[in-house]
Amino acid sequence: MIPQEYIQEVVARNDITDVIGSYVQLRHRGRTHTGLCPFHSEKTPSFVVYPETQSYYCFGCGAGGDVITFIRTMNNLGYVEAVKFLAARAGMPLPDEDDKAGKMRSRILEINKQAARFFYQCLNANNEQASAARAYWRRRGLSDGTIRRFGLGWAPDDFRSTLNWLRERGFNEEELLASGLVKRSEKGNLYNIFRGRVMTPIFDLRGNVIAFGGRVLGDEKPKYINSPETPVYKKSRAMFALNLAKKSPSRRYILCEGYMDVISLHQAGFDTAVAACGTALTGEQVKLLENYADEVVLCYDSDEAGQKATARSLELFSHSPIKVSVLTVTGAKDPDEFIKKFGKNRFEMLLNGTHNALEYKLGKLKDNYDLATDAGRVGYIQDAIRLLTGHITPTEREVYAGRLAQETNVSKASIQSQLDAALRQADRREDRRRQKELLNQGTAAQIKVPYSLGGEKALGIANAEQQLLAAMLKNADFIPLVRSRIQPDKLLLPDMQQACQAVFNCYDRGITAELATLAPEVTPETLSLLSAILARNHDVAITRQDVEMYLDRIEQSFPKSAQAAQMSPEELEAYIRSLRDKKMKK
Repeated sequence: MIPQEYIQEVVARNDITDVIGSYVQLRHRGRTHTGLCPFHSEKTPSFVVYPETQSYYCFGCGAGGDVITFIRTMNNLGYVEAVKFLAARAGMPLPDEDDKAGKMRSRILEINKQAARFFYQCLNANNEQASAARAYWRRRGLSDGTIRRFGLGWAPDDFRSTLNWLRERGFNEEELLASGLVKRSEKGNLYNIFRGRVMTPIFDLRGNVIAFGGRVLGDEKPKYINSPETPVYKKSRAMFALNLAKKSPSRRYILCEGYMDVISLHQAGFDTAVAACGTALTGEQVKLLENYADEVVLCYDSDEAGQKATARSLELFSHSPIKVSVLTVTGAKDPDEFIKKFGKNRFEMLLNGTHNALEYKLGKLKDNYDLATDAGRVGYIQDAIRLLTGHITPTEREVYAGRLAQETNVSKASIQSQLDAALRQADRREDRRRQKELLNQGTAAQIKVPYSLGGEKALGIANAEQQLLAAMLKNADFIPLVRSRIQPDKLLLPDMQQACQAVFNCYDRGITAELATLAPEVTPETLSLLSAILARNHDVAITRQDVEMYLDRIEQSFPKSAQAAQMSPEELEAYIRSLRDKKMKK
């Protein structure tokens, strides 16, 4: 364990506003800072940083915590690794501690590094297999410089060469299995999962090899194999070649479907090409791109799968501030083939003539109808109007309404009348949604209590418990008072029991009870809840009288008999349920 005093020093030297401000564009508003949440896609800021409590909370997705939690989530790190990350940022000496999870991550990264070296050496070996692998990359048009830059390689076609190479470098069985490069057979023997494949390493933003993709030289099945998820690789959060693209001064990124497209584009000079790791783009990957790109050009294959991927990606980007356009590859199945057939200058012309997202969607709708028929025109107009009532500017709406009139030979006045009616209906739906959202934003709506624990009365008790935690975190002088009257195991909900005990533990050790010092003793869910509680009480002055009122309410909920006072949480729940049943019978 890292000493709590060390954690406090790390937090003190890493102001949460400065740290989060290096990832998120924040706007100063009074005593808080707001910005677009980095953990979910949104167009209206709901992410708030509270310098006074050194915490953050998103009112949109519920993410919250302290500066260590933020770094853990943003960089996919363990707790100890996040502390070390912040310590290094502050120029502090690293703590001497035993961190099993962190050491395993470090070992896996080293395994991947050594494996990448091995695959590269195998590609350049003097044997028949290596010659065939080099010929494959040559057929794909890659230069020696590109192969070196991307660290491309070859996994020999046998079950043990990679395994033996890694064992010779001191890696044990547990580490090898955790890396995802090795599996255990039914007979109990270890074997390589990548065999007879050209290899593409995947790097994180810091240049660490976190995974691999392998492809057979021919068309055998399965054609592609990718690393499984490991402690260092979460495919929904990784982007291929982003470690290279982020070095470009351009903020216009090209999002491709496959690794080979990306590599070919980089070789041709388009150095912002990237691809999603995994089978489809995710919201987390979109959020990652927002840190580097102002515009993204979707550059997927021209086949049916590529068109479906384009539609899915447009939906994800519809909630993002990134400007999106769509490149239609004509005369080739993908960017790689297009560049080989027509050259990089033609591809650049194609890139500069991309359609914006709205034009692309309207074009796809138009393809569904025969505009030579009345029914076709009516159907196209109805679908197009639904699209034009979405999140676009009035200017765009005006321009495309005029284009729709020209395409269908229907007067613009008629199109505009239908569009105005659709907009009014959409506004009414949005008003109803906002009203429902406001109803769900009350304090009681944010407290989840099983009805078996006492129904509406339990909501009041749970609220008192949460306010009591807020009081102790905002003013440590209240902790002795609270401790003199209640014990954590008498609180209604497990997360409040856990948080209350952690606060008392900090007090006993003479340590300030704050999110950073509570984090090692509570679950991430409880820490997020505490962030929400602090956010709700940001401008609330909780007095001693308030604290005593909360204590009175909580104490009144305790069973009165001495026997009941010794009940376990399960027994207490049954006891409260029996009281409710008796009341209902009366």
